[in-house]
Amino acid sequence: MDEALSDSVYAILLVLLKPQHGYAIMKEISEITNGYMEIGPASMYTNLKKLQKADYITLQENSDRKKVYQITTKGRKALEQDIERRRLFYEAGAALLAKNREIS
Repeated sequence: MDEALSDSVYAILLVLLKPQHGYAIMKEISEITNGYMEIGPASMYTNLKKLQKADYITLQENSDRKKVYQITTKGRKALEQDIERRRLFYEAGAALLAKNREIS
């Protein structure tokens, strides 16, 4: 998973900056995006398996037998790199739109 993160994977890693179980991950993603992004269970668990395989997250069971996911150091580094990538795209887009407004 050395390429750019998909929006779903980005959101999952972002909310896993604090350990959470599956339902809490889906709920928080919806909350932080004001409902703009909804990840269904099938898509989320597919992404969680890929993230585990890439060593971006770990899985632990808590005392309630819930599966709790947590971001790893490698996952945090990938998230930080993707945040920077997204920031550069945002800044380029904002600058081009501003420049285009001046011309119009």
